[in-house]
Amino acid sequence: MDPDKRKGKDRSRPLRYCLRSSQVPKTKGLSFEEMTQWSLSLERLLSSKYGIQIFQAFLKSEFSDENIEFWMVCEDYKKIRSSFRMSSRAKKIFKCYIQAEATREINIDHKTRDLIRTNVAAPTRECFNDAQRIVYNLMEKDSYPRFLRSDIYRSLLDSTSKSMM
Repeated sequence: MDPDKRKGKDRSRPLRYCLRSSQVPKTKGLSFEEMTQWSLSLERLLSSKYGIQIFQAFLKSEFSDENIEFWMVCEDYKKIRSSFRMSSRAKKIFKCYIQAEATREINIDHKTRDLIRTNVAAPTRECFNDAQRIVYNLMEKDSYPRFLRSDIYRSLLDSTSKSMM
């Protein structure tokens, strides 16, 4: 039996507010110049419409997409204006990503987890910032360099450079 299923972690079914896309996006309009910018920093990759989708597809292929998913959910969470909606969403994010044995549990230390547990009781736009920063640093040091060396990135880079000729 799959070890994740034994622990109750069904990684194939994220909550409805989590990302739904599981395929590499269509890359019509993606340029070689844009793709070469992705190799300059994770920030540039994540600020690109295509970059973030392709990075997510890469992480999904490695069964490690909970970090990018959490980062994106946090970015959306910061845009919420309604305090009722913010409170509801904060609880869902906590349940999905933060609490121990969560379905999409991210790798953060217990001190940060406990701080967020407290913050969720009276949520603000910043209540997930520490965890989001930890996840970003993990992606920057681990996932992002692997992505730049991956077949998916290399073949897309090759195909866009050939289309320039």
